[in-house]
Amino acid sequence: MKYDVTVIGSGPGGYVSAIRCAQLGLKTAIVEKYDTLGGTCLNVGCIPSKALLDSSEHFHNASETFKEHGIDIPTPKVNLTQMIARKSKVVQENVSGIDYLMKKNKIDVHHGLGSFVDKNTVKVTATDGKESMINTDKVIIATGSKPASLPFIEIDKKRVITSTEALELKEVPKHLIVIGGGVIGMELGSVYARLGAKVSVIEYLDRLIPSMDGTMGKELQKSLKKLGFDFYLNHKVSGVTTKGKEVTVTAENKKGETVEVKGDYCLVSIGRKPFTEGLGLDKIGVKLTERGQIEVNDHLQTNVENVWAIGDVVKGAMLAHKAEEEGVFVAEQMMGQKPHIHYHLIPGVVYTWPEVASVGYTEEQLKSDGKSYKIGKFPFKALGRARASMDVDGMVKVLADKETDEILGMHIIGARAADMIATGVTAMEFRASAEDVARMSHAHPTYMEAVKEACLAATENRPIHI
Repeated sequence: MKYDVTVIGSGPGGYVSAIRCAQLGLKTAIVEKYDTLGGTCLNVGCIPSKALLDSSEHFHNASETFKEHGIDIPTPKVNLTQMIARKSKVVQENVSGIDYLMKKNKIDVHHGLGSFVDKNTVKVTATDGKESMINTDKVIIATGSKPASLPFIEIDKKRVITSTEALELKEVPKHLIVIGGGVIGMELGSVYARLGAKVSVIEYLDRLIPSMDGTMGKELQKSLKKLGFDFYLNHKVSGVTTKGKEVTVTAENKKGETVEVKGDYCLVSIGRKPFTEGLGLDKIGVKLTERGQIEVNDHLQTNVENVWAIGDVVKGAMLAHKAEEEGVFVAEQMMGQKPHIHYHLIPGVVYTWPEVASVGYTEEQLKSDGKSYKIGKFPFKALGRARASMDVDGMVKVLADKETDEILGMHIIGARAADMIATGVTAMEFRASAEDVARMSHAHPTYMEAVKEACLAATENRPIHI
């Protein structure tokens, strides 16, 4: 089997890259070690978690807000089995869609573990041990990442679990302990909090979602407290033990005092690490960084000239849409085109409710860089649309250059923030000023009016509705 390019890994980076390669006329193969395509994102990450987030939010509204809306129903009950079944159906539909796209674009799919024999030969080892060889001019590594842990924590996948197992629980935890206050922990923690679980979050740093603007972490913490979350910030986990159905997490606070938190499940969500095991990178001399990432240049090319790497296995944010952009970038570069990626303008989203979304500089980064800036804020509670839907938690925060008024960062917490942040990306890609956005007509009543008002606040400190 001879190909122009072979992609190892079929997650968002891999399958998008393969499609773009095929569109550009390259004979393309994709190698996936699992039986289904789509990688972590479609199978045990982005898609299934959002399915459960939506299901749990529906249940929460039925329990807490329907009566206020004038909807009288019997007390709702959680049918976790059906929620998990619906989640699995959503996953299957998406995975089937990737299968269709591979056929449509005439991409050959090889199931099995892909590994290098040499820089132009990839061995595919199927689950039954059968081996086949692929000859290829170029290779794109897109093998993604897997959950990270701490060396002293034994993840038994029963009581001490990762995000993968959290998507398949047979019961709603009585008390879910979440180690890590980042995106994954807050999303899955909120799923089970809405369904009735007590949730305790233990975070080493002094705030939640530490990669985002500090204001967003504080506002998210306020919202999650309403769901019954407990927070142990500035706590360093020192041990996790299991006895029967009880899990005990030991941590030290900033005073050096020992704290014990007991629950029936413990979700370890301290981030993810690149997955490169079994690729045989050593056989062709591909270099890794100290953090285990594949070392690449600005063109995402490794030190082996015909091998590229994209997504979670290389530097940068571990985001599906970042991997997709890199997949297209590499494919187009191979054909002599001049694509670009503005890494600073890749948005980040937390799919709790309210959602959190961010793009550009945070206030902490601007302070650290010594840049002069101004801030415009507008709360959702001042929006007619938010009051109508009872989604009044949150705000829009716009950071603009003090002299030029160019938007430097946009940070949103509130209903539909994940969709709203696209406006910030668009504005910043075209280097718009806060005044530019403020002078655009925004439909009324909408959540997007909060962006306009925040830009008015940043421009001349003259929001209309507060």
